[in-house]
Amino acid sequence: MMTQRSYALPDAETQSEFYADVPVKRLIAWVIDTVLIVLLCVAILPFTAFTGIFFFPFLILVVGFAYRVVTIANGSATWGMRLVSIEFRLPNGERFDLGAAFMHTLGYSVSLAIPVLQIVSVVLMLTSSRGQGLTDHVMGTVALNRAARY
Repeated sequence: MMTQRSYALPDAETQSEFYADVPVKRLIAWVIDTVLIVLLCVAILPFTAFTGIFFFPFLILVVGFAYRVVTIANGSATWGMRLVSIEFRLPNGERFDLGAAFMHTLGYSVSLAIPVLQIVSVVLMLTSSRGQGLTDHVMGTVALNRAARY
């Protein structure tokens, strides 16, 4: 009989190395991901006979949403997050699956669409002990340093 392993998120006070510099790393990862998304969209333009220029912001939204869902579902982190060695974890400590990646990306997208929510999210990341944004608080998820494995 196999026993199921139960994980819990690391404690922010006794295992602070898991959360060290996470807000700064998330900002760096966001910049990297944004540049990658824009480059992907520029690469897509010729395939739209350059008509994509007329709806480029929408193209960025769609490609960005897909990019985030796919990369997070496949590695619990976007490529930018992987470069700065952070990854998302569910409340039970498990990595994100497709459903969690979709919901987290949806929450992120809603926060971007409503500037007040984005401000609240940034303030929460800077002030909470685990560096959690608004969507993280709602879902109970965290971004952890990969180097501090448990």
